[in-house]
Amino acid sequence: MDIISPGTGIYILKKRAHEDSHNTYKIGASLSPMDRMIRAPVSMPILLFLIILIPLLFIMIFVNIISISFTKLGFSPFFAFILLFGSLLGSFINIPLTELESEGDVVTYRPSRYGWFIPEPVIERRSLRTVIAANVGGALIPVFVSLYLLVKFPSMIVPVLIGIVICVLISYKFSIPVPGLGIAMPVFVAPLVSALVAIVLAFIFPNAIRTVIAYVSGVLGVLIGADLLNLNKIKSLGAPTASIGGAGTFDGIFLTGILAVLLV
Repeated sequence: MDIISPGTGIYILKKRAHEDSHNTYKIGASLSPMDRMIRAPVSMPILLFLIILIPLLFIMIFVNIISISFTKLGFSPFFAFILLFGSLLGSFINIPLTELESEGDVVTYRPSRYGWFIPEPVIERRSLRTVIAANVGGALIPVFVSLYLLVKFPSMIVPVLIGIVICVLISYKFSIPVPGLGIAMPVFVAPLVSALVAIVLAFIFPNAIRTVIAYVSGVLGVLIGADLLNLNKIKSLGAPTASIGGAGTFDGIFLTGILAVLLV
């Protein structure tokens, strides 16, 4: 039992409080303020698992958006699923149609003054044989879907033809010959143009179906304007393969069919 005189009681209590706070500071001295403020809300294995799930989530959203686009065109969810994966898998398949002689710049390498550790590129002009092919996912399937829609909705032929002409002119204007590759074009030009054309034509033709106009005019406009009208430029590119609906124009064609329908 401690006996504290009235004159020193307050002093002793203050001293003990100071010692307690000093000891508490020593216990937590190893932790910086930033360590105490930033802490993982879950354990590390669960956090890594959630990070792995993020790409899968984006893939599911992407597949769902594309399925919605095809269902807006009147296809069943199951058939929309088939068209989606048929287009993606078909983008790796090119069906050869013919061959032609072409000239282009071919890049080769030779040892520099540092040897083969830092090779020196050499550009040579050579004659090549270019294979003209049709891409399954970027040409055949979109054309099949477009023809199916025109047969199903024959009243759409006139507005669709007008939309195709406009999209052909825009696609031809923005298509870029790329040496060693083929024909490329900016990805979002065709979807935006075809969606805008579909909206305008829907006001001119009251009974027109905007989704059909957007898809058919966009897809066929890119194929004709970016690919077919530029076949005469293939000879000067030196590309070993020129794929109609493939390489640089597949993104434009595929996204045109998806985004144009979503935008209208």
